[in-house]
Amino acid sequence: MLALEINNLNFRYKGQANLCLSNINLQINESERFGLFGPNGAGKTTLIYLMTGLLQPISGESMVFGRKIKQRNGVKRLFGFVPQDFAFYEELSLEHNLEYFGAWSGIDKNEIKQRTDELLEILGLTEYRKIAIKKFSGGMKRRVNLAIGVIHKPRILFLDEPTVGVDVQTRHAIINYLKQLNSEGTTLIYTSHLLKEAEDLCEHIALIDEGKVIANNSLVNLLKEYNESGLEGLFLKLTGKAYRD
Repeated sequence: MLALEINNLNFRYKGQANLCLSNINLQINESERFGLFGPNGAGKTTLIYLMTGLLQPISGESMVFGRKIKQRNGVKRLFGFVPQDFAFYEELSLEHNLEYFGAWSGIDKNEIKQRTDELLEILGLTEYRKIAIKKFSGGMKRRVNLAIGVIHKPRILFLDEPTVGVDVQTRHAIINYLKQLNSEGTTLIYTSHLLKEAEDLCEHIALIDEGKVIANNSLVNLLKEYNESGLEGLFLKLTGKAYRD
């Protein structure tokens, strides 16, 4: 079954003359670990915002498990989103943040309590549940971002640079938890500039550049096709070595 399907998607920001995403077509299977990569300004984050309904295309459509993204109320519980920027209320405690976002996702108080206890244990945050998030380290905030994104057990999880700025231990813990979620059936759609991490996590990848998909296949097949030993070499071969601002 397809977890996500994108058909002929086009988008430009208000005031722009040219499309920043042009004729995007993707199919992502259920339970897949899918990576979306490209240079700065290629359109990765914009595409994720379109996939999650935070932006609307000028043409084309996206569907999550056969439901149109633009019908957002009907699909809200199907997906979770872990953005690059922190997305919580720093003045509130960790526990209160999870209560708020759990309710926003549509789960009841009993499930929020159960999921909060589970996630804090898994992510090593139990002893901090009553503390305001503004007092947390950067790595702890990354784990909070992840907990908020998965509290409602989404079937598909979008991850935009989920480990940026964290230490090796935190990165290792987050990636291992993502693999656990995937083994339980959650589809992962992940983007990052950390290509070594990406190579470990992702089975299938799409490369985009200048708003267009330039490669889309399993990582194994792409490495074989372009005679490269790793994702970094493949990335440079297809997008070039020139500076990107």
